[in-house]
Amino acid sequence: MADSLWEDRDVRFDINPNQLRMRSGERCIDRLDAIEDTKGNNGDRGRLVVTNLRLIWHSLALPRVNLSIGFNCVINISTKTANSKLRGTSEALYVLTKCNSTRFEFIFTNLIAGSPRLFTSVIAVHRAYETSKLYRDLKLRGALIQNKQLRLLPQEEIYDQVNGVWNLSSDQGNLGTFYITNVRLVWHANINESFNVSIPYLQMKTIKIRDSKFGLALVVETSSMSGGYVLGFRIDPSEKLQSVAKQIQNIHKVYSHCPIFGVEFETEEKAPDDKELKIEPIQDDIDIEQDDQTDAFAADDNIQPHYNVGI
Repeated sequence: MADSLWEDRDVRFDINPNQLRMRSGERCIDRLDAIEDTKGNNGDRGRLVVTNLRLIWHSLALPRVNLSIGFNCVINISTKTANSKLRGTSEALYVLTKCNSTRFEFIFTNLIAGSPRLFTSVIAVHRAYETSKLYRDLKLRGALIQNKQLRLLPQEEIYDQVNGVWNLSSDQGNLGTFYITNVRLVWHANINESFNVSIPYLQMKTIKIRDSKFGLALVVETSSMSGGYVLGFRIDPSEKLQSVAKQIQNIHKVYSHCPIFGVEFETEEKAPDDKELKIEPIQDDIDIEQDDQTDAFAADDNIQPHYNVGI
C-alpha cells in the first residue's frame, strides 16, 4: 500500500483529473478559490486545496494546468513580498520543496485582500503533518514506551497486548511485548524498552507465517519506502501465533480501506471532500511457507536480512 502512496511524497505538474481526486484516507481541510500561482502562472486565478497529505492548485480557467505538492517534500514555508499581475505587490506564501534531488519553489498569492487563511491553513497543516510521522513512518529505537505503557498517538487505540513475543533479529532472540493498535504494530524488549520498533500498517507489505530456525514465525516485510525491512517474531504456542497473525492481517485489511494518516486540523470554514478513490482490500489469508532453509532471515529472493541495521 505504502509503495503506491505518492500524494504526500511527490511534486507533480499538470496531472490528470483522477490524480487530483482525494485518495482513500485523504481529506480536504481547506479550499481557497482566489489563489494565484504567482511564480508559475502569474496572472491566472486559481483554486488551492489543502489536504492532510498535499497542496493542490489548479487554474480556474484551465483546470489541466495544475500542481500537486506533497507535504513530505516541503523543506520550508515562509512569507515574503511578491509581485502579482492580479494583486500587485503583496505578501505571498513561499513554499520550498525537494523531490528526487530537484528543488522547486512555489509562490502563492491570495487575491482577496486582508485574508490570512492562505498562510494560516498551509503553515498549520504542514506543522500537523510533520508532528504526526509515527502514523506513517517506521520507527526504530524510538521513545515509544513510558512507565511500561505504550505512548498512544492522538487517534490511536490499543486493540490487544501480546506478551511473550520473541524478536528474531539476533541468534538468541529477544523476549518482548506486542502492542496491536488501529494504526500500527509496536514491539519492545522487556529488559530494554528502548530496543523497539513501531511499524505502521501503512508500511506493511506482507504479513505471513514462515518457517525459521526458531520454528514457525510471524514475518512482517515492510515497503521499500520504509527501507524494505524483514522482521521476524516467534509466539508460542502455534495456535496463539496463528491467532495473532490473523488479527494483524484483518486490522491491516480494514486500515487499507481507510487509512489514518494522523494529520488533524480544523478550519472555521469547512470545505467539502472530493470523492475518494477506492483501494482494493488486501488479502488476509495466512500463508504458511516451507523453505529448504530453516532460517527465515537467510539471504534469499524473498527475505533479505535488512533487519540487521534495525532494532
